[in-house]
Amino acid sequence: MHRERFYTLSASCPDRVGLVARVSGFVAEHRGWILETSLHAEPARADATEGEGIGRYFMRVEIRADSLPFHLAEFRERFRPIAEELEMDWSITDSAVKKRVVVLVSKQEHCLYDLLARWQSKELDIEIPCVISNHDTFRGFVEWHGIPFHHVPVAPDNKAAAYAEVQRIVEEVRGDTIVLARYMQVLSPELCAAYPGRIINIHHSFLPSFVGAKPYHQAWAKGVKLIGATCHYVTSELDQGPIIEQDVIRIDHSDSVEDMVRYGKDIEKTVLARGLRYHLEGRVLQYGNKTIVFR
Repeated sequence: MHRERFYTLSASCPDRVGLVARVSGFVAEHRGWILETSLHAEPARADATEGEGIGRYFMRVEIRADSLPFHLAEFRERFRPIAEELEMDWSITDSAVKKRVVVLVSKQEHCLYDLLARWQSKELDIEIPCVISNHDTFRGFVEWHGIPFHHVPVAPDNKAAAYAEVQRIVEEVRGDTIVLARYMQVLSPELCAAYPGRIINIHHSFLPSFVGAKPYHQAWAKGVKLIGATCHYVTSELDQGPIIEQDVIRIDHSDSVEDMVRYGKDIEKTVLARGLRYHLEGRVLQYGNKTIVFR
């Protein structure tokens, strides 16, 4: 990543000739300095409806902030007519503005510990305005880091109220992204709908295999030779959201369930951190239920 301040334009639109020229031409017209560009053309999906058969184009462009004669708000105003003409879904962010990440956790600590270590060392240059948990287990650890801790119990008879409270807290702290760091509850459809493409989960399995609560036990029973972890966006369909990042580790017949759980914790931490970084840096663009990831 560049040390100088930069803007990141992430966009997708129906594919056509001249897209890159229009965007780079706009930047050049204003004497902008492009630091990095990532491009990808995706063919039309097999399930595309009539009028969607031309495919989609994806781009991510980093522009040196001090090379432009205006700030981000004016960039948005000047670029909007081009984006509308190209039927573009787009966003632009400022590297100088830290993303606000709300962490949800239950009773397993490894992903929470890893995220806070990366935050404290500034490897993840973010703000963590609070941690929310359905248990009080990690209050002392979180508050020792100077981060507010919210205990929101979740029971079968109070889920609607509990998730309404989670949403209230996220809105109050102006959270940009929600990370489920082994949060072992199924979020309500209403909460998922409120933050599309902004809730990230780490699943302790190489999806789409072995969904649910005990994938390592399922994998051991099947005698698999690889186990892994999957970082994905959360939707109302359990463990079926668009995949951001995955990784695997080789195992064999000599490994017990306990061994697999231990190996899995290591890989879960790494995959979650990578997936979160890709998301925060605007490197993940969704296309239906899949993603384009500019690593």
